[in-house]
Amino acid sequence: MAKLVIEVLEASDLMPKDGHGSANPFVEVDFDEQRQRTSTKLKTLNPSWNEKLVFDIKNLRNLPNRTIEVLVYNDNKHGHYKNFLGKVRISGMSIPSSESEPMIQRYPLDKRGIFSHIKGDISLKIYAVLHGTENLKTESFQAAAAEEMQNLKNMEFRERNKKKKKEKDLRTFHSLGDVLENPAEKPVIIESKSDLSRAMHMQFPGQKPEYALVETRPPLAARMGYWGRDKTASTYDLVEQMNFLYVNVVKANDLPVMDISGSLDPYVEVRIGNYKGVTNHFEKNQNPVWNKVFAFAKERLQSHLIEITVKDKDVAKDDFVGRIVFDIAEVPDRVPPDSPLAPQWYRLEKKTGQQMSNGEIMLAVWMGTQADEAFPEAWHSDSHSMNQTSLTDTRSKVYFSPKLYYLRVHVIAAQDLVPSDKGRNLETSVRIKLGDQGRVTRNSPIKHINPEWNEELMFIAYEPFDEYMVFSVVESGGGKEEVLGMLMKSVREFKHRLETSKLPDAEWFSLYKPYVAEEESDMHRKEGTFRTRILLRLWIDAGYHVLDESQHFSSDLQPAAKILRKSPVGILEVGFLGAQNLLPMKDETTDAYCIAKYGTKWVRTRTLADTLNPRWNEQYTWEVFDLCTVITIGVFDNCHITGKEDAKDQRIGKIRIRLSTLETDQIYTHFYPLLVLEPSGLKKNGELHLSIRFTCTAWVNMIAQYRKPLFPKMHYVHPISLRHIEWLRHQATDIVVKKLARAEPPLRGETVEYMLDVDYNAWSLRRSKAYFSRIMVLMNGISYVLRWFDGICYWKNPMTTILVHILFFILICYPELILPTFFLYLFVIGLWNYRFRPRHPPYMDAQLSQADIAHPDEVDEEFDSFPTSRQTDIVKMRYDRLRSVAGKVQTAVGDLATQGERVLAVLSWRDPRATALFILFSLICAVFLYITPFQIVAVIIGIYVLRHPRFRSKLPAVPINFFRRLPSKSDMLL
Repeated sequence: MAKLVIEVLEASDLMPKDGHGSANPFVEVDFDEQRQRTSTKLKTLNPSWNEKLVFDIKNLRNLPNRTIEVLVYNDNKHGHYKNFLGKVRISGMSIPSSESEPMIQRYPLDKRGIFSHIKGDISLKIYAVLHGTENLKTESFQAAAAEEMQNLKNMEFRERNKKKKKEKDLRTFHSLGDVLENPAEKPVIIESKSDLSRAMHMQFPGQKPEYALVETRPPLAARMGYWGRDKTASTYDLVEQMNFLYVNVVKANDLPVMDISGSLDPYVEVRIGNYKGVTNHFEKNQNPVWNKVFAFAKERLQSHLIEITVKDKDVAKDDFVGRIVFDIAEVPDRVPPDSPLAPQWYRLEKKTGQQMSNGEIMLAVWMGTQADEAFPEAWHSDSHSMNQTSLTDTRSKVYFSPKLYYLRVHVIAAQDLVPSDKGRNLETSVRIKLGDQGRVTRNSPIKHINPEWNEELMFIAYEPFDEYMVFSVVESGGGKEEVLGMLMKSVREFKHRLETSKLPDAEWFSLYKPYVAEEESDMHRKEGTFRTRILLRLWIDAGYHVLDESQHFSSDLQPAAKILRKSPVGILEVGFLGAQNLLPMKDETTDAYCIAKYGTKWVRTRTLADTLNPRWNEQYTWEVFDLCTVITIGVFDNCHITGKEDAKDQRIGKIRIRLSTLETDQIYTHFYPLLVLEPSGLKKNGELHLSIRFTCTAWVNMIAQYRKPLFPKMHYVHPISLRHIEWLRHQATDIVVKKLARAEPPLRGETVEYMLDVDYNAWSLRRSKAYFSRIMVLMNGISYVLRWFDGICYWKNPMTTILVHILFFILICYPELILPTFFLYLFVIGLWNYRFRPRHPPYMDAQLSQADIAHPDEVDEEFDSFPTSRQTDIVKMRYDRLRSVAGKVQTAVGDLATQGERVLAVLSWRDPRATALFILFSLICAVFLYITPFQIVAVIIGIYVLRHPRFRSKLPAVPINFFRRLPSKSDMLL
């Protein structure tokens, strides 16, 4: 009789249940109507039991269909009452066959219901043993147990179709042996850096709830309608309306002097309650001009009065000059698209309220919303604690990437080079430099003064083409290098090529000695100054789209030339409503802002300081030229408002949304999880609240795009190799980073690189596992069809098999119905799946990325520098792990190559007997098919394939045996 052994080791981070921040946990295990429990550990949330529970396995063959239920309780009132702390359900399929095979596994505790408050995990060790053997680790027992468990697994596959209804929410944890047999599963073998020991990481059947999307229904004007409401709803209809009190301080006139010296250094202070905004001051100026706008959030106003005070900047204490006081209740409302409110002159008053004899100030005060044109440049009360220098980094802005082009240089030949040593063969090459980009041709095979290269090189150029390209012909030999001639050419002089038009003619250019180039700034000298020449063909390919993002989620597919671009097919509108539950990124607070990138347009929201639940309520619009593009939105913590020059904005999270997954005119309002993979592992930094709408403006053009290629014509007529595309993408990214970093306020390099996924193609074991899992999911569909067909052939469901026979005979008798039936089937399936279509935009999937189950060492390897900076033993362990993974991939690729070579070997006479048999069989089949009606042949084949199991042999079919005997090139490998 077999036994099931469950070792309850420990638990961690349990939910406190005794009212004092602790618990008295114990574990209860239920298996096959048997129930046992451990002892109770008092006053701890991280108990350690190390107890072994043994259960009888009544029917070993039925073990894979059994479920082990492990429940954790809090012992309350000395066992008379217990509180639920969590549970785990484990399938019998994952139980190893002996004590030597299992590994310690940590299982997350599950809820019992939707209202349960559960957290923590439990560590277990589970295995099955045979009863009556003293030494459970003997080789004979292990062999018998392993053989019996293997037979059980084989039987389980045949009985699986009979067991259609299984328990819901069952979490299956697979051992390493199961993983190797079924590669469709996705386990992770974790290796600690201390002792390099291995343990199996837990698997989750679905996305964790905290990583999922949350749908919301905010009161947006787009859903509520505009009639009878504020007209600003028609402008900002995807965000909640926010009201602001605006104060525009324009200038002052004839201010009185306050110092004994007769000078005045005026500035203005605008105060509402505890919120205070200050303009910059002017030295010795009685008629200053400020043109400064202040915006105070209406919901945070702490007073009904607005105090606008003019003061004199002084070393010890600022002097009072004069003031104006407004009642907020009397401030007028402004509703766009009304024109801006005209500022007016107001006479300054003394502290007693009396008007001053001289001194007046020009102001405009009104109530508006975030749709006001003064909103982006205004000083906001949310940033009242910042200095004037830091305020620039908090404003919302719109940026545009530089327009990029591919620039080609065809280096053909040179004439009359003059080396310093004329007695030796010339080893010459051409070095080309454009900004930070450098290329070198290969050495010329012609080793004399008239070398030829005939090599084409590519660069990235950008408008307004204000850079110069420098050519240097270099002789390398004798351990030294010598520049034989130089040429400087402006990029503006390069000719443009549109699509497949004729290439420009090659031209001869005079080369000049390096010292001549240094002494004279003008390189275009008279002919004959130096007789060395170089033959070049220079042009700009404007028909390509220059990638600065990965091809998999590009936001722009238009060619560089404006004349080749198509008209837009729609409008994308994104409303940044806010965020919630942000984690403090510095000093227990966060100064958050958002960046969105689509096409060449970047937008940046304003920075909201000192809040973990910011509310931006800003709306932006993009023109959409291709629906199969992706918008990227990132959230960052502004670290530059502190004044530190070397500070870097911290990433809070990022999401990507493919526009083709959005329904037209549908408004999506969701909370998106902000997930970031850090060296410490996956981290959720909060949720981003967005509203998104795509509006189609050209239905015909949008539908017609589905028949067109994804990229411009030049990518297919004159393709660029994938290696060059990726290398040029990094060059384009560097240009975009540098250009946006020079804007005001700048988009920092760390934020732009994060948005563009600069290191997307870098090696990552986690990402490789995710790719492999995606492939296996696709293979599962093929495997399911084959299993279904195998069930038909073996009559596992007689009714289904009979219906297939009837359909088969109908299609044979009426072959013209085959294709209509096939397409009708596709139509019905597609119509049926309409009910289950996704109702929300895509988002960053932690489970698909395998980020939530990645081992810390794998994440640390992903964030390691190149070349590595880790210690030798860690690198050795990672190399061995990589060899293990690569060995499995190598085997799979080799098997695939073997099958392909066997197909090619059928008619190649590598096996003359096999080829002779095949061509003789082909001749017989040709004669038979010629004299026999097609319907009869199809019926014979169909009846043979669908024959009853009693007419089948357990041995492989003859065609399979013949195919497996064909030769391949695997026996030719060393």
